[in-house]
Amino acid sequence: MTNEAFESLNLDGPAPLLLICDHASNHVPAELNNLGLTPQQLSQHVGWDIGAAALTREISKSMDAAAVLSGTSRLVIDANRQPGDATGIPEISDGITITGNQNLSEADQIARTEAYFWPYHHAVADAIAHLRRRETTPQNIPAIFSIHTYTPEVSATDAPARPWQAGVLWNRDPRIAEPLIHLLRTHPDNFVIGDNEPYSGKEVYYSVDFHAGAAGLPHGAIEIRQDLVSSEKGVTYWARIISEILSEILATEELHEIRHY
Repeated sequence: MTNEAFESLNLDGPAPLLLICDHASNHVPAELNNLGLTPQQLSQHVGWDIGAAALTREISKSMDAAAVLSGTSRLVIDANRQPGDATGIPEISDGITITGNQNLSEADQIARTEAYFWPYHHAVADAIAHLRRRETTPQNIPAIFSIHTYTPEVSATDAPARPWQAGVLWNRDPRIAEPLIHLLRTHPDNFVIGDNEPYSGKEVYYSVDFHAGAAGLPHGAIEIRQDLVSSEKGVTYWARIISEILSEILATEELHEIRHY
């Protein structure tokens, strides 16, 4: 199922897992006139998580798992921020002025939320409900896993280059995060893996907290460095690794419990 705000994939996949991708697209609806940006600007990391959509699709295919991907650029409205958050419709991003986001009224912001934010989150909620309706054993309780990518360095700041190949984000529920960090750090390819780096799941974790944390569903998120998934070869490589590790984690019987932290 697809509309301008989201894309749903493989909703009847047998895996007890839903993949979500909040920043899958750099699409700007026609009525917003590209937010005053050039196609080249929208193709940069400010417009979307480069490689995240391809990675999500490949993992969905590999694990035969359901997935929901956001259909519009995070510059239209960020699906991973609470409505009303000052960073949800940014006026400036990594030094780039977003002219189409300047001086929006509250009515303008609400209209964006209703048109693009909630349809995506309703699609996520519907996918979770679909997975839960087929629960027959504890092993069918679904996990929610969010896929992001990040730029190796932030050009508009003096922050040092980011040394990690990937980072695992989490807030209170460690059931996926802790084994994922361990299995990536002990992988034969010697990855440098961040624990709540380069972002913290205690700060930017709206989607998984909203849909999984409150419900007690196991959940987690990963950030892959964008240059590592900017090619088909890179996507295939990381999709294989993440699929293998997630499959191992999902095979843990005690994972599939409703548990509140």
